[in-house]
Amino acid sequence: MYPAITQTDFNFSGQTSLYRGKVRDVYTIGTDLLVLIATDRISAFDVVLPRAIPYKGQVLSQLSAFFLQATGALVPNWLLAAPDPNACIGWRCQPIAVEMIVRAYLCGHAWRHYRNGHRHLCGVHLPEGLRENDPLPHPIVTPTTKAHVGHDQDVSPEEIVQKGLVSEAQYRLMESYALKLFEYGSTYARSRGLILVDTKYEFGFRNGQLLLIDEVHTPDSSRYFYLDGYEERQAQGLPQRQLSKEFVRQWLIEHNFMGRPGDIVPEMSDEWVQTISKRYVELYEQMTGQTFVPRTDADPMATIYRNISTALANLSR
Repeated sequence: MYPAITQTDFNFSGQTSLYRGKVRDVYTIGTDLLVLIATDRISAFDVVLPRAIPYKGQVLSQLSAFFLQATGALVPNWLLAAPDPNACIGWRCQPIAVEMIVRAYLCGHAWRHYRNGHRHLCGVHLPEGLRENDPLPHPIVTPTTKAHVGHDQDVSPEEIVQKGLVSEAQYRLMESYALKLFEYGSTYARSRGLILVDTKYEFGFRNGQLLLIDEVHTPDSSRYFYLDGYEERQAQGLPQRQLSKEFVRQWLIEHNFMGRPGDIVPEMSDEWVQTISKRYVELYEQMTGQTFVPRTDADPMATIYRNISTALANLSR
């Protein structure tokens, strides 16, 4: 299997800073541009796992570019170019420290919250009598604060405004954009035999304009069920077949890891790493209808640097 890309360390013309996120290496160019390079690092429960997943970064970057380009007329976004399978270039924005999570089904964090007896999540009332993976009456927005360190925290729209993160009008626009994107993503996913269960969107400001930033509808930011067999499995109380990172979270939970203090990340075997990689590729092909073409360049770092440098030069003209 192709070696995983665990980290980059470039110095582009005009570069002013480098920030390493959980998964992406983010380069600031001048004051206006960002270069996002998706590495093969993988995180869960806000912890970067010890082994990287070959091709994961390529899948994330290409899927994100695919959906950013497809939804650009629906909601303005940051993307300007996708010059490399692992990289996107776009406008540098002032990020809003809120993740807009849209949910159409009761699973993951929402299900665990509900199972523990809670019927309100981020100011949204949840009806009685729901089971895990049941559809909600309608898609709901359950925002969280975006933490630089540690776990994100559930927050209500009122708290977001009270904290001064955005104005009420700005929040309502974020909410409107998030629901528009989710409607598009849901319709598109069903056309590809999938159900978009939940996802997150992030926004930022550039010259006063609200823009969609970061990734969109990728397996790291979204959860998908297979449409075929969903009703039957739900009726029988069986787990749903998923294409998302949730299967990694479930594996960690089964091995007693949830990112809590003192938790130890279980060992990831070569076979398990390859399984995760194949699942990411499967989602790419299922979502796009295109055959995934893995990068095979002998020196990926040189290729990434060259592709990005050429694109930056073209954008500066």
